[in-house]
Amino acid sequence: MATGFTLVFVDHSEPAPRTGVSAVAALDEPTRRRLYEHVVRQPGPVSRDEAAEALGLARQTAAFHLDRLADESLLDVVYERRSGRTGPGAGRPAKLYKRSAQQVTVSLPERHYELAGRLLAQALEESEATGEPVRTCLRRKAKELGTRLGAEGQADAFDLLERYGFEPRHEGDAILLGNCPFHALAREHTQTVCDMNLHLLGGVLDGLGEGGLQARLAPGPGHCCVRLEPAPFVG
Repeated sequence: MATGFTLVFVDHSEPAPRTGVSAVAALDEPTRRRLYEHVVRQPGPVSRDEAAEALGLARQTAAFHLDRLADESLLDVVYERRSGRTGPGAGRPAKLYKRSAQQVTVSLPERHYELAGRLLAQALEESEATGEPVRTCLRRKAKELGTRLGAEGQADAFDLLERYGFEPRHEGDAILLGNCPFHALAREHTQTVCDMNLHLLGGVLDGLGEGGLQARLAPGPGHCCVRLEPAPFVG
């Protein structure tokens, strides 16, 4: 379980997180960052003309940077008629920008604490509703999610694990996971989080139809507590 730092810009998040490196890099440009900060401070959507005037920019410059922010999912684009008129002669709707509903998160190494939090909350709610132990519910929820991710994946186990930040590497016939996406939680609540992770990755293998590998707990310094090893042959 490696240490690292986290850089977050709040704007999306899905259970399968998107890479936010290019979005964060887009905000490194000073004019673009000023435009982003101006738009998100406004109570309503902002037009190109309004943004250009507020920041003292040429309209073409403001339009270029606003569109780049929209391309990176940092801003959402909406179209409205500011005149309030409708029908023929009302003119074309204006292109407006507002804070994105999406959250862009960059972690180095990758961390997915929201995913862990969602699973833990679902397990707690199901435990309260059914009377089952929370740990039993957590194992089931983690297995279900892993199976769904594996079934939806368009890749083999190695590629899918790489996509979700586990930093897999081959070690003979096994796959060692160099990064724990739940590092801080696993360090403080090792048994609970590693058990969740074991069932999550077991579900991924099931969803991928990867019968040649099995998930096994193999905790150690500098890597994830779960290791994927060749499954025993059943004759």
